[in-house]
Amino acid sequence: MTYFLAVLSSIAYGSADFCGGLATKRGAPLFAVVFVGQLTGLVLVVIALPFLPPSSPTAIDFAWGALAGLAGGIGVALLYRALSIGVMSVVAPVTAVCSVIVPLLVGLLLGERPTLLAMIGIALAVLAIILVSQSGEKHAATGVLTAIASGVVIGFFLVFLARSGPSAGLWPLIAARVVSVSVFAVANRSLPSRKSLPVIIGGGALDMLANILYVLAVRQGLLSIVATLTSLYPTSTIILARFVLRERLRAVQIAGVACAGLAIVLIVTG
Repeated sequence: MTYFLAVLSSIAYGSADFCGGLATKRGAPLFAVVFVGQLTGLVLVVIALPFLPPSSPTAIDFAWGALAGLAGGIGVALLYRALSIGVMSVVAPVTAVCSVIVPLLVGLLLGERPTLLAMIGIALAVLAIILVSQSGEKHAATGVLTAIASGVVIGFFLVFLARSGPSAGLWPLIAARVVSVSVFAVANRSLPSRKSLPVIIGGGALDMLANILYVLAVRQGLLSIVATLTSLYPTSTIILARFVLRERLRAVQIAGVACAGLAIVLIVTG
Protein backbone atom coordinates (compact mmCIF):
# COMPACT_ATOMS: atom_id res chain seq x y z
CA MET A 1 0.00 0.00 0.00
CA THR A 2 2.87 2.40 0.81
CA TYR A 3 4.41 2.12 -2.63
CA PHE A 4 1.01 2.14 -4.32
CA LEU A 5 0.33 5.50 -2.66
CA ALA A 6 3.72 6.78 -3.87
CA VAL A 7 2.95 5.74 -7.46
CA LEU A 8 -0.47 7.42 -7.29
CA SER A 9 1.30 10.50 -5.93
CA SER A 10 3.64 10.54 -8.93
CA ILE A 11 0.70 10.35 -11.35
CA ALA A 12 -1.03 13.24 -9.58
CA TYR A 13 2.17 15.33 -9.47
CA GLY A 14 2.79 14.79 -13.18
CA SER A 15 -0.78 15.72 -14.09
CA ALA A 16 -0.61 18.83 -11.87
CA ASP A 17 2.66 19.91 -13.48
CA PHE A 18 1.15 19.49 -16.92
CA CYS A 19 -1.82 21.70 -15.97
CA GLY A 20 0.41 24.41 -14.52
CA GLY A 21 2.80 24.31 -17.45
CA LEU A 22 -0.06 24.39 -19.93
CA ALA A 23 -1.58 27.45 -18.28
CA THR A 24 1.70 29.39 -18.35
CA LYS A 25 2.48 28.20 -21.88
CA ARG A 26 -0.86 29.68 -22.97
CA GLY A 27 0.03 33.07 -21.52
CA ALA A 28 -1.27 33.04 -17.93
CA PRO A 29 1.00 35.09 -15.60
CA LEU A 30 3.43 32.79 -13.79
CA PHE A 31 2.93 34.13 -10.26
CA ALA A 32 -0.84 34.21 -10.75
CA VAL A 33 -0.84 30.54 -11.78
CA VAL A 34 1.24 29.55 -8.74
CA PHE A 35 -0.83 31.69 -6.36
CA VAL A 36 -4.22 30.36 -7.52
CA GLY A 37 -2.91 26.78 -7.64
CA GLN A 38 -1.44 26.98 -4.14
CA LEU A 39 -4.60 28.65 -2.80
CA THR A 40 -6.72 25.89 -4.33
CA GLY A 41 -4.61 23.30 -2.54
CA LEU A 42 -4.96 25.13 0.78
CA VAL A 43 -8.75 25.26 0.47
CA LEU A 44 -8.85 21.56 -0.45
CA VAL A 45 -6.78 20.38 2.53
CA VAL A 46 -8.73 22.59 4.98
CA ILE A 47 -12.00 21.08 3.69
CA ALA A 48 -10.59 17.56 4.07
CA LEU A 49 -9.25 18.09 7.60
CA PRO A 50 -12.53 17.56 9.56
CA PHE A 51 -13.03 14.17 7.90
CA LEU A 52 -9.61 12.85 8.96
CA PRO A 53 -8.60 11.17 12.25
CA PRO A 54 -7.57 13.49 15.12
CA SER A 55 -3.95 14.68 15.05
CA SER A 56 -1.55 16.39 17.44
CA PRO A 57 1.06 18.44 15.56
CA THR A 58 4.01 19.97 17.39
CA ALA A 59 5.83 23.24 16.76
CA ILE A 60 8.54 21.26 14.96
CA ASP A 61 5.93 19.79 12.61
CA PHE A 62 4.70 23.27 11.75
CA ALA A 63 8.29 24.43 11.23
CA TRP A 64 9.03 21.58 8.80
CA GLY A 65 5.75 22.36 7.04
CA ALA A 66 6.64 26.05 6.73
CA LEU A 67 10.06 25.20 5.26
CA ALA A 68 8.38 22.77 2.88
CA GLY A 69 5.94 25.48 1.81
CA LEU A 70 8.71 27.94 1.03
CA ALA A 71 10.71 25.36 -0.92
CA GLY A 72 7.64 23.95 -2.64
CA GLY A 73 6.33 27.34 -3.75
CA ILE A 74 9.69 28.38 -5.21
CA GLY A 75 10.20 24.97 -6.79
CA VAL A 76 6.78 24.98 -8.45
CA ALA A 77 7.27 28.52 -9.75
CA LEU A 78 10.60 27.56 -11.31
CA LEU A 79 9.10 24.39 -12.75
CA TYR A 80 6.13 26.17 -14.33
CA ARG A 81 8.52 28.73 -15.80
CA ALA A 82 10.67 25.97 -17.29
CA LEU A 83 7.60 24.13 -18.62
CA SER A 84 6.30 27.32 -20.24
CA ILE A 85 9.49 28.12 -22.16
CA GLY A 86 10.81 24.61 -22.79
CA VAL A 87 9.71 21.23 -24.08
CA MET A 88 7.54 19.56 -21.43
CA SER A 89 8.80 16.07 -22.19
CA VAL A 90 12.37 17.29 -21.45
CA VAL A 91 11.83 19.75 -18.61
CA ALA A 92 9.77 17.39 -16.41
CA PRO A 93 12.30 14.51 -16.43
CA VAL A 94 15.27 16.83 -15.85
CA THR A 95 13.49 18.29 -12.82
CA ALA A 96 12.69 14.80 -11.57
CA VAL A 97 16.31 13.60 -11.77
CA CYS A 98 17.44 16.51 -9.62
CA SER A 99 14.52 16.22 -7.20
CA VAL A 100 15.13 12.53 -6.50
CA ILE A 101 18.85 12.93 -5.76
CA VAL A 102 18.31 15.15 -2.69
CA PRO A 103 15.92 12.87 -0.72
CA LEU A 104 17.83 9.79 -1.84
CA LEU A 105 21.09 11.11 -0.39
CA VAL A 106 19.37 12.39 2.76
CA GLY A 107 17.69 9.01 3.27
CA LEU A 108 20.99 7.17 2.97
CA LEU A 109 22.69 9.66 5.33
CA LEU A 110 19.91 9.05 7.87
CA GLY A 111 20.72 5.36 7.83
CA GLU A 112 18.18 3.99 5.38
CA ARG A 113 19.39 0.83 3.68
CA PRO A 114 17.07 -0.36 0.89
CA THR A 115 17.40 -3.96 -0.27
CA LEU A 116 19.62 -4.78 -3.25
CA LEU A 117 16.58 -5.32 -5.45
CA ALA A 118 15.15 -1.97 -4.38
CA MET A 119 18.48 -0.24 -5.08
CA ILE A 120 18.51 -1.72 -8.57
CA GLY A 121 14.98 -0.41 -8.99
CA ILE A 122 16.06 3.06 -7.82
CA ALA A 123 18.94 3.07 -10.33
CA LEU A 124 16.55 1.93 -13.05
CA ALA A 125 14.10 4.68 -12.09
CA VAL A 126 16.81 7.34 -12.50
CA LEU A 127 17.71 5.79 -15.87
CA ALA A 128 14.02 5.89 -16.85
CA ILE A 129 13.82 9.60 -16.04
CA ILE A 130 16.94 10.27 -18.13
CA LEU A 131 15.59 8.27 -21.07
CA VAL A 132 12.22 10.03 -21.17
CA SER A 133 14.06 13.38 -21.34
CA GLN A 134 15.53 12.48 -24.74
CA SER A 135 12.96 14.23 -26.93
CA GLY A 136 15.29 15.14 -29.79
CA GLU A 137 13.56 18.51 -30.10
CA LYS A 138 15.60 21.29 -31.74
CA HIS A 139 15.18 23.63 -28.78
CA ALA A 140 15.13 20.94 -26.11
CA ALA A 141 17.81 22.69 -24.03
CA THR A 142 15.58 25.72 -23.44
CA GLY A 143 14.56 25.93 -19.79
CA VAL A 144 16.88 23.12 -18.66
CA LEU A 145 18.88 25.27 -16.21
CA THR A 146 15.63 26.48 -14.65
CA ALA A 147 14.45 22.87 -14.51
CA ILE A 148 17.64 21.83 -12.67
CA ALA A 149 17.18 24.59 -10.09
CA SER A 150 13.53 23.61 -9.70
CA GLY A 151 14.44 19.97 -9.15
CA VAL A 152 16.94 20.72 -6.39
CA VAL A 153 14.46 22.93 -4.53
CA ILE A 154 11.63 20.40 -4.94
CA GLY A 155 13.99 17.73 -3.58
CA PHE A 156 14.35 19.73 -0.37
CA PHE A 157 10.55 20.15 -0.31
CA LEU A 158 10.17 16.36 -0.27
CA VAL A 159 12.74 16.06 2.53
CA PHE A 160 11.20 18.81 4.68
CA LEU A 161 7.72 17.36 4.34
CA ALA A 162 8.97 13.89 5.23
CA ARG A 163 10.52 15.18 8.47
CA SER A 164 7.12 15.96 10.02
CA GLY A 165 5.87 13.37 12.50
CA PRO A 166 3.10 10.80 11.88
CA SER A 167 0.98 12.31 14.67
CA ALA A 168 0.91 15.67 12.86
CA GLY A 169 -1.72 14.54 10.35
CA LEU A 170 -2.05 16.96 7.45
CA TRP A 171 -1.26 20.06 9.51
CA PRO A 172 2.27 20.38 8.02
CA LEU A 173 0.63 20.64 4.59
CA ILE A 174 -1.61 23.44 5.87
CA ALA A 175 1.44 25.24 7.27
CA ALA A 176 3.22 24.72 3.94
CA ARG A 177 0.34 26.15 1.95
CA VAL A 178 -0.16 29.13 4.26
CA VAL A 179 3.50 30.07 3.73
CA SER A 180 3.50 29.57 -0.05
CA VAL A 181 0.16 31.36 -0.53
CA SER A 182 1.39 34.28 1.58
CA VAL A 183 4.63 34.57 -0.40
CA PHE A 184 2.90 34.56 -3.78
CA ALA A 185 0.08 36.80 -2.61
CA VAL A 186 2.76 39.45 -2.08
CA ALA A 187 4.65 38.64 -5.30
CA ASN A 188 1.58 38.36 -7.54
CA ARG A 189 0.33 41.47 -9.33
CA SER A 190 -2.34 40.03 -11.62
CA LEU A 191 -5.02 37.39 -11.94
CA PRO A 192 -5.32 34.68 -14.59
CA SER A 193 -8.10 34.88 -17.16
CA ARG A 194 -11.36 33.04 -16.59
CA LYS A 195 -10.50 30.81 -19.51
CA SER A 196 -7.37 29.50 -17.77
CA LEU A 197 -8.91 29.16 -14.29
CA PRO A 198 -10.27 25.58 -14.70
CA VAL A 199 -6.84 24.28 -15.74
CA ILE A 200 -5.07 26.14 -12.90
CA ILE A 201 -7.59 25.08 -10.24
CA GLY A 202 -7.46 21.50 -11.50
CA GLY A 203 -3.67 21.57 -11.31
CA GLY A 204 -3.76 23.00 -7.79
CA ALA A 205 -6.17 20.30 -6.62
CA LEU A 206 -4.07 17.54 -8.19
CA ASP A 207 -0.92 18.98 -6.61
CA MET A 208 -2.47 18.90 -3.13
CA LEU A 209 -3.78 15.37 -3.73
CA ALA A 210 -0.24 14.37 -4.68
CA ASN A 211 1.14 15.98 -1.52
CA ILE A 212 -1.35 14.14 0.67
CA LEU A 213 -0.55 10.80 -0.97
CA TYR A 214 3.19 11.49 -0.62
CA VAL A 215 2.89 12.33 3.09
CA LEU A 216 0.86 9.17 3.74
CA ALA A 217 3.41 7.08 1.83
CA VAL A 218 6.62 8.55 3.27
CA ARG A 219 5.37 8.11 6.85
CA GLN A 220 5.07 4.38 6.24
CA GLY A 221 8.09 3.71 4.03
CA LEU A 222 11.69 4.71 3.40
CA LEU A 223 12.26 8.28 2.19
CA SER A 224 14.77 7.10 -0.43
CA ILE A 225 12.29 4.67 -2.00
CA VAL A 226 9.08 6.69 -1.66
CA ALA A 227 10.73 9.82 -3.09
CA THR A 228 12.09 7.79 -6.02
CA LEU A 229 8.67 6.39 -6.87
CA THR A 230 7.11 9.83 -6.49
CA SER A 231 9.74 11.30 -8.83
CA LEU A 232 8.50 9.12 -11.69
CA TYR A 233 5.89 11.85 -12.31
CA PRO A 234 7.37 12.86 -15.71
CA THR A 235 5.80 9.72 -17.17
CA SER A 236 2.29 11.13 -16.79
CA THR A 237 3.46 14.61 -17.83
CA ILE A 238 4.92 13.43 -21.15
CA ILE A 239 1.94 11.17 -21.85
CA LEU A 240 -0.40 14.13 -21.39
CA ALA A 241 1.92 16.32 -23.50
CA ARG A 242 1.81 13.66 -26.20
CA PHE A 243 -1.98 13.56 -26.44
CA VAL A 244 -2.86 17.19 -25.63
CA LEU A 245 0.06 19.12 -27.15
CA ARG A 246 0.98 16.50 -29.76
CA GLU A 247 4.58 16.32 -28.53
CA ARG A 248 6.05 13.26 -30.20
CA LEU A 249 7.45 10.35 -28.20
CA ARG A 250 10.66 8.82 -29.50
CA ALA A 251 11.57 5.16 -29.15
CA VAL A 252 14.06 6.01 -26.41
CA GLN A 253 11.32 7.79 -24.44
CA ILE A 254 9.02 4.79 -24.78
CA ALA A 255 11.89 2.67 -23.46
CA GLY A 256 12.12 5.09 -20.53
CA VAL A 257 8.44 4.59 -19.73
CA ALA A 258 9.01 0.82 -19.83
CA CYS A 259 12.01 1.22 -17.49
CA ALA A 260 9.82 3.21 -15.10
CA GLY A 261 7.32 0.35 -14.98
CA LEU A 262 10.07 -2.20 -14.33
CA ALA A 263 11.59 0.04 -11.66
CA ILE A 264 8.27 0.17 -9.83
CA VAL A 265 8.05 -3.65 -9.89
CA LEU A 266 11.61 -4.04 -8.56
CA ILE A 267 11.15 -1.47 -5.79
CA VAL A 268 7.82 -2.87 -4.66
CA THR A 269 8.95 -6.50 -4.67
CA GLY A 270 12.27 -5.54 -3.04
